[in-house]
Amino acid sequence: MPELSIFGLSTVASYAAIGFGALFALLIFFKWVTTLLQICPPNEVLIFYGKRVRVIFGGRGWRIPIIEKSARMSLNNMEVPISIRGAYSQGGIPLNVDAIANVKISSDQKYIHNALERFLGRDVSEIRRVAKETLEGHLRGVLARLTPEEVNEDRLKFADELSRESELDLSKLGIHLDTLKIQHVSDDVQYLNSIGREAIASVIRDAEIAESDAKRLAELAEAEATGRAKVARSEAEANIARIKNDLRRIQADLEAEVSSEEERTQAAARQARAEAEQELQGLRAQLERLRLQVDQVLPAEANLVAQEHRARGEAAILRERGQASSQALDMMTQAWSDAGKDALAIYLMEDVEKILETAARGVAKVKVNEVNMIDSGDGKTLSAYVSAYPAMLAAVLESVTTATGIDIQAALSGRTESPKLEGETK
Repeated sequence: MPELSIFGLSTVASYAAIGFGALFALLIFFKWVTTLLQICPPNEVLIFYGKRVRVIFGGRGWRIPIIEKSARMSLNNMEVPISIRGAYSQGGIPLNVDAIANVKISSDQKYIHNALERFLGRDVSEIRRVAKETLEGHLRGVLARLTPEEVNEDRLKFADELSRESELDLSKLGIHLDTLKIQHVSDDVQYLNSIGREAIASVIRDAEIAESDAKRLAELAEAEATGRAKVARSEAEANIARIKNDLRRIQADLEAEVSSEEERTQAAARQARAEAEQELQGLRAQLERLRLQVDQVLPAEANLVAQEHRARGEAAILRERGQASSQALDMMTQAWSDAGKDALAIYLMEDVEKILETAARGVAKVKVNEVNMIDSGDGKTLSAYVSAYPAMLAAVLESVTTATGIDIQAALSGRTESPKLEGETK
């Protein structure tokens, strides 16, 4: 067991040593990478030199170890104040000029190597000094070609001339001129002041002359305007009077036209009213004729036609009814003749219900208030009393036979021949 513990501890220690060693190697690797990998911001230029010169603007680059080194130059703007005294201009007038220039290391690939050759590793103040001296020398040369008036009055032209003059020399130095502004121009002999006073006097004189001319022109214009206003007022009043007269004439014409139009309209209205009244009377008469025809003539004609049709209908009904009765009698006669001796029986059989009903009503008229029956014990008394009603019916039928000569019972039972019809063949 102790041997195993010692072995386990030694293994852990070896693993820890390996881990620390790997971590140390990784830190060294990162340090080496950050040393070799150079990052360049956009306001700087990164230079690798040794094997050859490489320039990087705003980016990153790898430095080859041992055989290459790196350096940086700022591309920031540098203000360079320029001040010269007693610089002679054209005409021999000494001038004092104060200006301000903004310069920087050129970022053009054609001129950056000129700046590297001259200013790599040098302080920014040294670059300012070189640019200042170069611009001051060219400023004196430009002043020698310009008059004091040109320098003072057209400073933009003066600055452009100075920029063009110094551009070539600054490019050779690898410096770029961004802007150049002339701040102040003066002289010790008061030449510019005298020019200014003369210009001021000329301006005052011109202003006084212009003021006098303006007053005279204003008075003249006022007089002309007053005259034109009077003439325009007279013309306007005349036009107003003429327009008023025209208006009164137009009003009179319009009133006359309106009056005549009103009269014509009233006459036309009266005529139209009379024509409408006449037409209305004609329509009323026509309406009365139509009403009379509808109320009296048409109903009378319709009633006459209806009576004619009704008479014709009634005559047709009577005619048809007579013909039907005649045909029915003919058919009955023919049927009676064809039936022979059975005709009466057939006829009676067809009306047997009416005959029996009539006979029954005759029997029913006989009313018995109270009947006392004495039976000998054989039950025949009640049956004899009940059978009296059929006997009464038979008596009624016999009386009919006696009165009419028609034996109804014999005809119904078929015991006797039916009577001969009038005209029947014997």
